[in-house]
Amino acid sequence: MAKELKNILINRIHDKQLLDYVESYLSGSLIDIGCGSKPYKDMLAPFVDKHVGVDHEATFHDKSNIDLFGTAYEIPADNKSFDSAICTAVLEHLEEPEQALRECHRVLKPGGAAIYSVPFIWHLHEEPRDYYRYSKYGLKYLFEKTGFEVLEITPLSGFWVTFGQLCVYNLYRFNRGPLRYIPVIPALGLVIQGISYILDRIDKSEQWTWMYMVVVRKKGR
Repeated sequence: MAKELKNILINRIHDKQLLDYVESYLSGSLIDIGCGSKPYKDMLAPFVDKHVGVDHEATFHDKSNIDLFGTAYEIPADNKSFDSAICTAVLEHLEEPEQALRECHRVLKPGGAAIYSVPFIWHLHEEPRDYYRYSKYGLKYLFEKTGFEVLEITPLSGFWVTFGQLCVYNLYRFNRGPLRYIPVIPALGLVIQGISYILDRIDKSEQWTWMYMVVVRKKGR
C-alpha cells in the first residue's frame, strides 16, 4: 500500500498518456516485452485481440501472467508475428538496448506500432540491473538506427513532478522502524505529490522530465 501511495502521481500521469497512445496506435496481436505481472492487461484488452507477455525466468515479478519465457534479446516468436508491441520501464535495465530494439523490430509486422516508456531523470532501482538513462535525442537516434519510424516522443512531466517525486522517494527511506506505524511520511508524500502536480501545470519545464513515452512504427505497409 505504501508503494502505491508514493507512486500515485507518476502512475496516473504515465497511465493516462499510455491509454491515449494505446487508443491511437495499437491493435491486433500484441507482444508485451518485459511484461512482469501484466499491469496493463485490463487497459489493453479493449484494443488488442491477443496480449502475449514475455519475460525472463529470473524476473522479480509474479510469473503467473507470463505467456512466453525469453528475453528482450531473444523473443520466442517468429518474424513478423505481432501487430503491436509495448515495453514499459524496461529499456534502462538492458545491457544492450540496441539489440533489444532490433528484436522488437523483428517480431513486428511491417506497419506495426510499439510504445515504450523510458526514464530520463530517475534514481537507481532494481539494482544491479540498472544501466542507462535516455534523453529524447538518444531515443530518436536508437530507434531510427534500428529501423523504426519515430512518431511521438513525449516528456511526461516537467521539473516539479520529477523533483517532488524524488523527494517523496527520499522521504520513504525513513519509513521504517516505529515510523512505519505512524502515517506521517505517507501523508507528507501525498501532499508533496499534490503540490508538485499543481506547480507542474503552471510551469512545465520539460527538460527535467522523469520519463519519456515513445511511439514508433516499423516501416512498411
